[in-house]
Amino acid sequence: MSSASNQNRTRTLEKILWPRFILFPVLAIAAYPFFIMGIGGETWYVQTGWVLFLTYCWFCVGGAFHETVHETLFKNGAINRWYGRVLGWMVGIPYTVYRESHRRHHAYLNTPDDYELWPYSDPSTSLWFRRSFLWIDLLFGVVTAPHIYGRIFFNNDPRLSKKVRRTILLEYLALLVYWALALSVIFYFLKKPDGTYHKFQWIWILPLVLSPMVNTARKFVEHLGMQSTNPVLGTRTVVSNNWIESWLGYFNFDIAIHGPHHRYPKARHYELEAKLVDCIEKHPEEQVPVFSSYLTAFIDSAKCFWNAPQTGSHLSGHTTQVHSESVEAQNWESNEVLMQESSMDDHETHQ
Repeated sequence: MSSASNQNRTRTLEKILWPRFILFPVLAIAAYPFFIMGIGGETWYVQTGWVLFLTYCWFCVGGAFHETVHETLFKNGAINRWYGRVLGWMVGIPYTVYRESHRRHHAYLNTPDDYELWPYSDPSTSLWFRRSFLWIDLLFGVVTAPHIYGRIFFNNDPRLSKKVRRTILLEYLALLVYWALALSVIFYFLKKPDGTYHKFQWIWILPLVLSPMVNTARKFVEHLGMQSTNPVLGTRTVVSNNWIESWLGYFNFDIAIHGPHHRYPKARHYELEAKLVDCIEKHPEEQVPVFSSYLTAFIDSAKCFWNAPQTGSHLSGHTTQVHSESVEAQNWESNEVLMQESSMDDHETHQ
């Protein structure tokens, strides 16, 4: 894999392109009025170009949001959290809701306590429900994603402290204010000099609908049908040999190298490929699910759409304990480190 040379190259790029985690959220907002005003013309190929560009920008907003939870964007934890809150307002998911759900996803991967993979990880859901919800999740991720992450708050998870719940409530209120202001700005741009409004075009919201669909597809690629509680064996990892995929992945923080990310949640994205090589060399007997392209990984996950729309062995009739170590032991770094940080964040937020 030539991980050492790739890591050095990526570190060099990091010094040059580090503002990308600010660039894409700015572009996602700043470029939208130009799209709505028809800058460049309204031919089908110009409109398609705008939709693809803005969809990718909003997809990268989700990638930057994910990095704020792991506090790998800024050295200062408070800056990570506040920047994460702003991105959370943009995508419609409060930062603390996402943080709490995502940390349990790392700590309890492919088990019923994995909030982020509901309903695919939930043994109380029927096969037909999961088959049906999968398509709703894929096509309407703009609605299902806020619902899935919000369950940890609205289901009154007893592990959320009163302070955390209060923080989440305030973040939901801030989210409503943000979108009220955003819609006001949109209506301002749509207003004509004579006081009437431009006719609404459904294509204007297409990037906001497509980007969650892409993110849901990414979730399926990484997790659907995986059974192991081992962070490396229980996820699909993509190390692309295609330069286009590699660049697109780089701007989304190489999240496709997913197994090492789960095993080392505080690692920077340019360290993940070397971590993968290290895992394979230390455990050559293990068949790590590594794919050379997103397409092959997607095809592998798509096989589970009908027969096994699930994660975890508890839904397959096997025992949950599929490896020699327990969930907590396998995911010690996610569970112990991240959950401790959650308590520390809670304390800092309310000092």
